[in-house]
Amino acid sequence: MSVTVPEPLWRHVPVRPDVERWATRRTRKRVLVVVHTVIAGQRLLDALREFEGDIRVQIFFTQAPDVFGNGVAEFLAHLGGLVLPWSQAVQTGFDLALAASYGSLHELHAPVVVLPHGAGHNKVTPAGQNGRTVARRGVYGLSRQRLVRDGAVVPEAIVLAHHEELTRLGHECPEALPVAEVVGDPCFDRIAASLSSRALYREALGAGTGQRLVLACSTWGTDSLLGQGWELLERLVAELPAEEYRIAALLHPHIWNAHGDWQVRTWLADLARAGLVLVSPYADWTGAVVAADYVVGDHGSVSLYGAMTGVPVLMAGRPDADVDPGSPLAELMSFAPRLRADRPLYHQLRRSAAACGAHRYERVAARITSEPGQFSRRMRALLYRKLRLRAPRRRAATEPARLPRTVRYDTPGRAATPW
Repeated sequence: MSVTVPEPLWRHVPVRPDVERWATRRTRKRVLVVVHTVIAGQRLLDALREFEGDIRVQIFFTQAPDVFGNGVAEFLAHLGGLVLPWSQAVQTGFDLALAASYGSLHELHAPVVVLPHGAGHNKVTPAGQNGRTVARRGVYGLSRQRLVRDGAVVPEAIVLAHHEELTRLGHECPEALPVAEVVGDPCFDRIAASLSSRALYREALGAGTGQRLVLACSTWGTDSLLGQGWELLERLVAELPAEEYRIAALLHPHIWNAHGDWQVRTWLADLARAGLVLVSPYADWTGAVVAADYVVGDHGSVSLYGAMTGVPVLMAGRPDADVDPGSPLAELMSFAPRLRADRPLYHQLRRSAAACGAHRYERVAARITSEPGQFSRRMRALLYRKLRLRAPRRRAATEPARLPRTVRYDTPGRAATPW
């Protein structure tokens, strides 16, 4: 059940100039975490882990304006961080700001480090001008429209996952190249670190011995798996024998936040009673990818991450979704089999397993990051360099994914509180 979180009040401690009089710890640097959406907030947590144990740094959070801002207040309340209202955040100076989206960043009084909130930069979006859509489209996260304001590049640093993204950034926004830095991908690293414990993640999703786990992944929007209709989820549950298959659904947080938790749970209540497992959007989702025997996806990032696990990835949603043709996701979509409505799903899945071209998936997976296993080390180096602090001495290690959580239906048609 979603709860209404009141607008955060202006903070005096530890923000005001005479903070030493009121605060218990005297910190040297102040970092603002700018959370536009829940998915952006989840990605920022991967960077914030690099500050664990450093008593020199005070972390603040704020919710930036965004059309998909529903759920952010609850997300921040659950974290228990020090939250500033946006109106105060844009009037306060910080030593560094972190974001995983782009709206309103020019209003901040801080150097901004921008991370991607998905697997690289794959989607193409229309450019806007004075409230109107113009002809040219840009790659989300790499285009001039997102990165430049009044002729100047807004971010202090742009985090990339792969060296080939530098070339794509050069085509889209060459003036941003000097501030771009290839750091790696935290989700890639976490999935790779978790593969050896696959049985634990399968158990968390209720996959029994001998059962195959089908993970249906939907990004948001009308072109997505879910946006094209509920029929595929219904067919997966109805056509695949329950003794052989376990079906789980992983839905983009934007779906939950646009329609409301209660509504999504209600829409899927009948399927849940029939055996569908609904992965919670409020917990680490990467373990669900590790657990899967099949990934049924669309043009979202999870399909791309699925390519690194060695299992078949099958496509649904619109085949002509807005994807950059030079992206790794476009390459995956060019050869991954598409599920057909006129053929039994059971046979399509079995054929995909037999015809799975491992080398093609490996090639796509290699395009997700050119720095496998290095996100933690390289991200820490970047953050402390921007803060002009010596980084603490500790081993940079990637922790395995936490066990996925599922939405529990306490009574028919009624789910437990997600938090």
